[in-house]
Amino acid sequence: MSIFELEQETLHGEKVSLDKYKGEVIIVVNTASKCGFTPQYEELEKLYQEYKSQGFTILGFPSDSFMNQELDTDSEIEEFCKINYGVTFPLFAKSKVRGSDINPVFEYLTKQKKGLLGGGIKWNFTKFLLDRDGNVVERYAPKDSPLNMKDKVEALL
Repeated sequence: MSIFELEQETLHGEKVSLDKYKGEVIIVVNTASKCGFTPQYEELEKLYQEYKSQGFTILGFPSDSFMNQELDTDSEIEEFCKINYGVTFPLFAKSKVRGSDINPVFEYLTKQKKGLLGGGIKWNFTKFLLDRDGNVVERYAPKDSPLNMKDKVEALL
């Protein structure tokens, strides 16, 4: 199985095959609008702007899996991200990143890179770095700054 075989829904309800991102270096991140790590949106957007022309993207997956830290609707999430952080990278519909109804993207990613405490996502802003073939190269903890990923991103580009 490959991550590129999965299909996801955008914030606007459009179904998108992740095959669309094949050949790009990707960061996949679970996000939340009311989390202590939410300011990482700014750093993620900075990385996106710096490298998007070189075949790099960030795929954001808003989630309410931790202490109700995400806004209620996809339109509220989109507005919050654009107004407060200028987010232009792709954001998908709000979904679960753990539990029995886990988003298949995170089920796949957590099987590829289990992390220090086992497989599951432990908090918002867990980040996965994928190479152009969709292989999970690295997993980063919520506290890890996206800007600290620059060297690895550049190496994969």
